[in-house]
This record gives sequence, C-alpha cells and structure tokens, in this order.
Amino acid sequence: MNFKNLLLFLAIICLSSCTAQNNKSTTSTKSPQQKTTNKNLDGYSKAYFAAGCFWCVEAVFESVEGVHEAVSGYAGGTSKNPTYEIIGTGKTRHAEAVEVYYDADVVSFATLLKVFFGSQDPTTPNRQGPDAGPQYRSIAFYQNADEKQLIENYIKELEEGKVFNDPIVTEVSPLTTFYIAEDYHQDYEKLNPNNPYVQRISIPRLKRFQAKFPELLK
Repeated sequence: MNFKNLLLFLAIICLSSCTAQNNKSTTSTKSPQQKTTNKNLDGYSKAYFAAGCFWCVEAVFESVEGVHEAVSGYAGGTSKNPTYEIIGTGKTRHAEAVEVYYDADVVSFATLLKVFFGSQDPTTPNRQGPDAGPQYRSIAFYQNADEKQLIENYIKELEEGKVFNDPIVTEVSPLTTFYIAEDYHQDYEKLNPNNPYVQRISIPRLKRFQAKFPELLK
C-alpha cells in the first residue's frame, strides 16, 4: 500500500469511528438535564443498556412504541463523573450507555431486551461495528432480581435457538450509577444527520432494526 492509499484508508477509518466524531461544535444545543426535564418523566419506568456507540443505541430505542425518552450516558465503570475523553481511554471501564424511559403498560422490559439484542451484535467482545474498546462493549444492566432473571433467560433462549453464530458475550451487570453524557451527545443522530459517522453507521443501523421489527415501532 503506497502512502496516498494509506492516508485514504486512515481517513475512512476515522470517518467510521464514533470516537473520532467528538465535536463540540455540533448543532445540538440541549443540555442532558434539559433533555430529561423538558418532558414529564414521572411515572415512567427506566432501563439501562450499552451496545456500542450511544448515538446509535439512543436512536434505536427512541423509535420504539412505548419509549418516551432515551438519554445517552456512561455506566459500568469505576470512576466518578466520567467524561467522553476519559472513558475513551478505556481505563475507567465505563461503557457508552443509554437510560431508557418507558411506559411499562405499553412496552415491557422483556420487549426492550428484544430491542437490545436485536439491534446489535452481542458476540463481539469490546466492539460494535467499527468501534473498538471496552467503552463499546455490550451490557444489559439490571436493577432488581426480576430483571436479572429476564436477561439471563433471554440470553439462554437466544443461545438455544442458535440465533447468533458465535457465543453471546453480553455482560449482565447490576446498575450502580448512570452518568448523563455531555450535551452535544444528546439526540446526536437526529440533530446531525449529515455527520459522516451518522450517515455511514448510525442511520443504516437504525434502518436495519426498523426493517427487522416493524411491529415495535412508533
């Protein structure tokens, strides 16, 4: 590979990476606090998932009937008040995650698990698509024993049904603390449709999910 082709290859990799798109001068002006408090979230149940770049995961869950809001953030790590730059090093063990506010009378936690596993590849450790590192690992967080049992049962069902060719490596972890991500990450896919990563990765991922589960959409 000559030098010119090498530069082109590296440019494509950069444009296909969620981490490489860290740009605070995006069109998003909402703060994460505004995003949650602008809507009345009283009475909604909450669930927490990590499945790669949170821009993609947030958009997937917000397309589901019964989901009122999804907030991008960080969970599963060890340090307090993590930032996007810090979790990108992989040293804190935080994963990009989403906090899902949902109407339990409309969509169940079990259905959210279907969304979670059906919109990602849960067989790739520390990776989702072009994004690699522990911050992109797959995690299903539980808040009580019932949720843990539902997650474990669903993983067993998927494995017995050989839905995936390789073993599922999704972590099943108790939720400790969820940290809301910086304001420019909230609604990123919706507010930045022309972003190269969004066009190449996020939107196609959302469309694949929507084509696979049309009955779950708003």
